[in-house]
Amino acid sequence: MTTSNDFKGRTALITGAASGIGRACAEALAKHGAARLILNDLDQARLETLELGGCEIDYVIGSVADEAMWEAAGPKLVGLTHAVVNAGIGAAGQIRELPFAEWRRVMDVNLDGVFLTLKAALSAIKQTASQTGGSIVITSSSTALKAIPGTGPYGASKAAVAHLARIAALEAAPDNIRVNAIAPGGVDTAIWESSDDFNRSVAAQGRDATLKAMAKTTPSGRFATSQEIAETMLFMLSDAASNMTGHVLVSDGAFTL
Repeated sequence: MTTSNDFKGRTALITGAASGIGRACAEALAKHGAARLILNDLDQARLETLELGGCEIDYVIGSVADEAMWEAAGPKLVGLTHAVVNAGIGAAGQIRELPFAEWRRVMDVNLDGVFLTLKAALSAIKQTASQTGGSIVITSSSTALKAIPGTGPYGASKAAVAHLARIAALEAAPDNIRVNAIAPGGVDTAIWESSDDFNRSVAAQGRDATLKAMAKTTPSGRFATSQEIAETMLFMLSDAASNMTGHVLVSDGAFTL
C-alpha cells in the first residue's frame, strides 16, 4: 500500500506522460509526494495542462526513439530515482497484409524507444541509487502473454520489453535498482484511437458502448481506468515493493486466464 509521502524527495521520469497511463502516473506521483517530475511526450502543450501541485517539472520533448534527444536530456536526469517507461503506440492488421513500414513504425517506439529510455534511466539512477535505491516500471501488455490475431507488431514489441525488463533487473540489481514490468489488459486510453475499427464503432454507437462491447472478452466484464493501472505501478515503484524485481505483473481482469 502506498502513502501520501512514499515518493517524498524523489525524482521520476515518465514517458508518454501527456495522456493515458503516463498522465495518470504523473498525477499519482505528484499526489504521493514526488519532488520533481521529468515528463516526456511529443505533445508539450498537453503536458503543460497537467496539474501537479508543487512538483518541480522538467520536460523532455520528442520521440523516445530519438537517441539524440536522450543524449541532450542527460543534465535533466541528474538525481533521477524512478522511471515509468510507458510511451507506446498501437497497430492492427494481419501479418500477411501488414506493410513492413508499419512493423518498423511500432518497433521504433515500442521497442527501440523503451531500450533508449531504459538505458538513459539506468545510467542516471545509478548515480543516486547506491544510497536511496531506484526503481523502474515498464509498460508491457497482456498481448505479450496471450496471442491475439491482428496484433503482430504490438504484441511482439510488448513481449520483447517484458523480457527486457527481466534482463535489466538482473543487470541492475548490484546497483540497487529494481526493474519490473506491468502487463495491463484492456485500458480506456487514447491508444485505441489508432484502430480504424474502433473509430468506426465509436462513430456508430459511442465510446462507452464500444469499450463495453470490447470488454466482453474480459472475465471481469470491464476495462481498467488509467488511474487504476497507475496506482498499481506506483506500488511497484515504491519501497513497499522493495523485494520485487524482474517481475511482469499482470493486471487484466483475468483476460489471460
